[in-house]
Amino acid sequence: MSVLTDVPTSTHEPGTIETDILIVGAGPAGLYGAYYAGFRGLRVTVMDVLPQPGGQISAMYPEKPIHDIAGFPAVRGRDLVANLVAQAEPYGPRYLLGHRAVELAHGPDLYPVVRSDRGAVVRAGTVVVTGGVGTFTPRALPAGEDFLGRGQVYFVPDPAEHTGQDVVVVGGGDSAFDWAAVLAPVARSVRLVHRSARFRAHHASVAKVRDLGIEIITDTEVSALHGTAHVERVELRHRTTKAVREVPARTVVAALGFVADLGPLQHWGLALNARRIAVDTRMATNLPRVFAAGDITDYPGKVRLIAVGFGEVATAVNNAATVLDPEAALFPGHSTDT
Repeated sequence: MSVLTDVPTSTHEPGTIETDILIVGAGPAGLYGAYYAGFRGLRVTVMDVLPQPGGQISAMYPEKPIHDIAGFPAVRGRDLVANLVAQAEPYGPRYLLGHRAVELAHGPDLYPVVRSDRGAVVRAGTVVVTGGVGTFTPRALPAGEDFLGRGQVYFVPDPAEHTGQDVVVVGGGDSAFDWAAVLAPVARSVRLVHRSARFRAHHASVAKVRDLGIEIITDTEVSALHGTAHVERVELRHRTTKAVREVPARTVVAALGFVADLGPLQHWGLALNARRIAVDTRMATNLPRVFAAGDITDYPGKVRLIAVGFGEVATAVNNAATVLDPEAALFPGHSTDT
């Protein structure tokens, strides 16, 4: 099983889930928040619309080295996420993956109640929103909609699942080239198809794919997918000559980018600045018992870095702890003291 998906996951269980802190968003900030809540002895539940933890890192650049994490000259995205999951694991966080947080309400006691699109109901002492850029929806591959889940995918959480298969990756950005490069060692064949001769991907990513001998097919669109129960062939049409060819494929990875917005969060009554959640120095929002951290937040002087998100979510969790127990200390001490 992929490390990115090797977490205890709940889909839906009858009744209401009770938790001290509900973290909405399982990106780096959310995962670090799960650790920090556990370190403070709090029950924590993590909800995310994606089927695996890691947020944008898992979805868009799991194989790319990240250079701005303190103490790591470079760390692969997939490894960073795996380490964050492992860091929180001793405290037993509960994961609700594949759940979109759609509704927030406050009971008479002001405790937040969050409902997901799959029927999960979470009653939390506090909520910490760490939704990154918000909800990001993959751009659809028009010719592949009928084969979604039957060979056409948007993510590759476990490259080993494609061992010995013919794969077609569609797109010209970093995600497309990253997926192509990571699949090349295990797949029988990998082809990358892009509608233009120019790429949005970093030059080094393009060079790596070329060096691996992957066929790059430019000025070409996917005009159709063929197969019975599963994808078997991909029809390609050149945009200028209109010439058509077919190539074998068991998997078609649509890496065409994402459309990001706040989704249901924008209807929760949160104060917003430029479509981001406004917070104060405690990382508190305008709603009672609701905090936020990471790229989804805004305040004067905000810098959007993963490293900043780690500090913000620690601030949010510590302040949430004092809301849960007014006698609790804001600063819990150093981890080396335990």
